[in-house]
Amino acid sequence: MVDVKTNFHKAPALRPNNANFSSGPCAKRPGWSLENLKNAALGRSHRAKIGKSKLKLAIELTREVLKVPANYRIGIVPASDTGAVEMALWSLLGLRPVDMVAWESFGSEWVTDVIKQLKLPDARTLKAPYGEIVDLKSINFDHDVVFTWNGTTSGVRVPDADFIPANRAGLTICDATSAAFAQDLDYSKLDVVTFSWQKALGGEAAHGMLILGPRAVERLESYTPAWPMPKIFRLTKGGKLIEGIFEGETINTPSMLCVEDYLDALEWSKSLGGLDGLIKRADDNLATIAAWVAKTPWVDFLAVDPATRSNTSVCLKVVDPAITALAPDAQANFAKALAGALEKEKIAFDIGAYRDAPPGLRIWCGATIEASDLATLTHWLDWSFAEAKAAL
Repeated sequence: MVDVKTNFHKAPALRPNNANFSSGPCAKRPGWSLENLKNAALGRSHRAKIGKSKLKLAIELTREVLKVPANYRIGIVPASDTGAVEMALWSLLGLRPVDMVAWESFGSEWVTDVIKQLKLPDARTLKAPYGEIVDLKSINFDHDVVFTWNGTTSGVRVPDADFIPANRAGLTICDATSAAFAQDLDYSKLDVVTFSWQKALGGEAAHGMLILGPRAVERLESYTPAWPMPKIFRLTKGGKLIEGIFEGETINTPSMLCVEDYLDALEWSKSLGGLDGLIKRADDNLATIAAWVAKTPWVDFLAVDPATRSNTSVCLKVVDPAITALAPDAQANFAKALAGALEKEKIAFDIGAYRDAPPGLRIWCGATIEASDLATLTHWLDWSFAEAKAAL
């Protein structure tokens, strides 16, 4: 690994106010404090009146902030976004052929689950390498379709929902965990939407959200999968949707402290003007990084096409010829040195590329991040690069 001595160049004078640029769990909202959680229903049952009311409020505020249509159900489910996606896969798939669409690691995980665990014989896989997206016109919407809206580990997202036909025969199951609260989701084109609290709003982990449209509910109430269904995945009873799940009656015990934290984040979102305000902050943050990339010869976006570039999980690659000429392991070590030097200086934590992604950097730019901190970070990135290159 490159040994960064941090003594070749003068470090920038300014430091980010918040060094947390992790892509999950993500930074808390500006001004966050434990004091904001003082009204949490600690030591109380989530099935008591106070617990149910807070869980129901979380659902209602989610609907308000995300502009979810009134005829879509919203449920709080176990095991973060992974749990929500798995509930959808195990409960809904098997009636039709399915197109599994992937352009990053988590989408690839859903492919593995469907092909190797559910063993669906009519599953078709469409994959694109990191930084690219599949040909959206090649997706067959007579099939059920599973895809990620925003690739958290690749920095690539779908540009919009225009590629999804309104008169589709199959269901669309969308993993939107790093898109919700930062990008405009067209629910009329999405039958299932999932996300987790610890992404765009900086909530705490282990809780997922499952949003079901009318077509998904119809499938649930008319189709029984061939495989046994674990309790934690069961969304129906006696052929009918368990409506309580979508009114705050969770399948298993949630953390009421985490619920209070999510409520705080939702109220903060409302203070910004809701979804539009959140999207603007994320877009402004991306613009800050993009302006720096445009004038910086050693770095570029991993996403090839600007139209599919994420405004949350921004992935970068080192393109300096002296570095790209190195062996792959040396390139990976160089990228780790960049992130490591900044962590050592307490400038930026957890900005290395995801373990399965190409070597580089991944900087969260969602709404809880301040553009001023990103602007300051870019100066430190230049410093870190100069230090690492000089140490070669």
